[in-house]
Amino acid sequence: MASQDPQGQINKIFQDYLPGSPDIPSQSKPVEPTKVWKVPPPHSLPPGLEYLSQLDQIIIHQQVELLEVILGTETCSKYEIKNHLGQRVYFAMEENGCFDRNFCSPIRSFTIRITDNTGREVITVNRPLRCNSCWFPCYMQELEVQSPPGTIVGYVVQKWDPLLPKFTILNESKEDVLKIIGPYATCSCFGDVDFEVKTLNEMSTIGKISKYWSGFVNNVFTNAANFGIQVPVDLDVKIKAIMIAACFLIDLMFFENSLDGL
Repeated sequence: MASQDPQGQINKIFQDYLPGSPDIPSQSKPVEPTKVWKVPPPHSLPPGLEYLSQLDQIIIHQQVELLEVILGTETCSKYEIKNHLGQRVYFAMEENGCFDRNFCSPIRSFTIRITDNTGREVITVNRPLRCNSCWFPCYMQELEVQSPPGTIVGYVVQKWDPLLPKFTILNESKEDVLKIIGPYATCSCFGDVDFEVKTLNEMSTIGKISKYWSGFVNNVFTNAANFGIQVPVDLDVKIKAIMIAACFLIDLMFFENSLDGL
């Protein structure tokens, strides 16, 4: 048993593990994360994020805008953030100008405000207008995440790579915490697309962000997307909030145009 490959074991755990499926067997769960990822003491949790401490699966469903389907114009994106039972936990809405949405997409700047079920804003995500080309590696994509609004808890920073989509999750002190690495091809090809969440040395996979194939009609004629986030339950809630923000960035960078879903 000592000769088993930990990487292979972790990959087996997360293979075909979708939101809503039974819990991972305790004997098969990934190794406990280091203290930099773990849940902080309850008194230091940002208000409104307490519920995230219970979740290891998060579903993000983009709402279909009828006006966008009929007129073919970009409207502000809206997302429902749900638990593994499909119950809405948070609601997210994009804020920006019409020019940004229709002429700068998918590199447009935005502010996404995430509210709980009482309407209280608990997370703010800010994205400045930046480059989305490997020819300009000094000005890659970056998100700033605040929780509560006005208090920075971390960042998502795109890293230059000639072949793979790569991002780094940083804490509020701009210290690297985790990496997100996507596949060579981000087209779904009638299947799911997985972005793996890895340790900084890229040797271990602790979770993933998945864009789910939602059918030919939906993927071709709308921009609506369904995502799933899978992380260790004891991951710091601030990092979970940053993971949600990373999901928005991945959606706009790789799946915003409806034909990208093919």
